[in-house]
Amino acid sequence: MFEETHSEDVRNRKGSMSRRVVVTGLGLLTPIGLDVESTWSGLMAGKSGAGTISQFDATDYAVRIACELKGFDVEKFVDKREARKMDPSVHYGVAAALMAWNDSGLADAGLEADLVGAIIGSGVGGIQTLENQHTVLMEKGPRRISPFFIPMLIPDMSSGVVSIMLGLKGPNFATVSACASGAHAIGTAFRSIQHGDADAIVSGGTEAAVSPMSIGGFASMRAISSRNDEPERASRPFDAERDGFVLGEGAGVVVLEELEHAKNRGAKIYAELMGYGATGDAFHMTAPAPDGAGMAAAMAEAMADAGFAADDVQYVNAHGTSTPLNDKLETAAIKAVFGERAKDLAISSTKSMTGHLLGAAGGVEFIISALAIGRSVIPPTINYENPDPECDLDYVPNEPREADVKNVLSNSFGFGGHNCALAVSRFES
Repeated sequence: MFEETHSEDVRNRKGSMSRRVVVTGLGLLTPIGLDVESTWSGLMAGKSGAGTISQFDATDYAVRIACELKGFDVEKFVDKREARKMDPSVHYGVAAALMAWNDSGLADAGLEADLVGAIIGSGVGGIQTLENQHTVLMEKGPRRISPFFIPMLIPDMSSGVVSIMLGLKGPNFATVSACASGAHAIGTAFRSIQHGDADAIVSGGTEAAVSPMSIGGFASMRAISSRNDEPERASRPFDAERDGFVLGEGAGVVVLEELEHAKNRGAKIYAELMGYGATGDAFHMTAPAPDGAGMAAAMAEAMADAGFAADDVQYVNAHGTSTPLNDKLETAAIKAVFGERAKDLAISSTKSMTGHLLGAAGGVEFIISALAIGRSVIPPTINYENPDPECDLDYVPNEPREADVKNVLSNSFGFGGHNCALAVSRFES
């Protein structure tokens, strides 16, 4: 197992943070569902959100598939006039945040505004706005660039708009760490509440990156699947025939709250966030460190922070991108952390169904982890058909599995060597 001395150092360093943090609100927008319940139903049915791209003409692209968000109506959440001033990434982030906020019941709780914040991450922010406004520049000149271009572009605007709409005056910013952005946002919110900087924070991730530049760029680096003729089978984490991820879009946002604050108002509690680990590979711009060392360090930190031993964890919601390198090295990292226990762990990648939502992935998958605990069911890894000798653990293939799930580790890793793990547990008073 991963070095015990590392775990002990983490415990010593973080031992003073005693405030407990629970999850009291959930908001989801994914390619398989426009809210929590429809997304969960899609996961249980093994539904793929992948299909041929409809948002632009991808005929001449090497990759012509994505997991798009279909049927979303921003006007259910934001006034039409205001929505025009926002990038789709903000539309999604605000919608998921409002779902989580309404679910939490905090609107009627008589809050101190200074003690409630918004921390929502995004990997690429307003890339659709950037592309559209660049076309305006080239075709019509600089004077025709929208005055809203900059606020529509910057990735912190979901947090900013949520703060404005809900009157939240506590910590307010974005985390940007590629595909770990949403998880880092939740981890950072967790620390802020532990330290007493806030009593509640709306936190997670959002992304709207299905665009010509994104698809073209990821295709050029051969990061995304080119299984154009069978998109529903393209995202196949840990399978021997995986050839890249399928780009997705949407948002996952939670309300995190200090336990006593939640109990005093009689809040519904979904789960307790117990630990957070964040590390850097210091290795390569896009490839994980050899043997998944940075991934393993983040998992070990989260477990030590939570006080978990290897036997305490029942389920790992894997980053599981369906790329050849990530899945192999994440498997190695899990083995390094859990030792012999690894072979008995349930591990699944819900990206097999939702696609890879980049900066939103960590928020979406944290919510799925909390739901797995509350509903005693582990979502599957679909499209798992051909075992890979280098990926030889239990990936919950193709069918959901009923299980008594008490503790879960949710992994998120990003380009630039950003590693994040969140440890979440069944709430016990």
